Amino acid sequence: MKRLVQIGMAFALSVFASGAQAQMTQEVHFEAGNYGTLVSGTITGNEYYDYLLGAGAGQEMFAEITVAETNGDGVIYFNILPPGSDGEAIFIGSMETENYARITLPEDGQYTIRVYLMGNDEDSGKTVSYNLDLSIQ
Repeated sequence: MKRLVQIGMAFALSVFASGAQAQMTQEVHFEAGNYGTLVSGTITGNEYYDYLLGAGAGQEMFAEITVAETNGDGVIYFNILPPGSDGEAIFIGSMETENYARITLPEDGQYTIRVYLMGNDEDSGKTVSYNLDLSIQ
């Protein structure tokens, strides 16, 4: 049984780390003088949302996601994909115990923060509204 769970998780991770186009995409820009912003959204079932954010090598990215409202379990995650990624993520939220990331960025370019559901919320088409706090320093 444990092996089946591992295979299922690997499949789910490959789907969300894949180079497929997002169903929804939004460029993130900070207001003048600010180094961060809060974006909000809602996803249902197997939808996913890509937030695009330009940054430089050596800068630190902070991202934290919180559930605002849900009609399910509220199990929401995000991955961070580097510029030009063909699906490989430098942060995989479903593999972490917390819903935040603080990473030093390896290169200049546009990073993708992909928000998605897993488990029962994804399988049963539940809806989750969320807040995603992003900053670059």
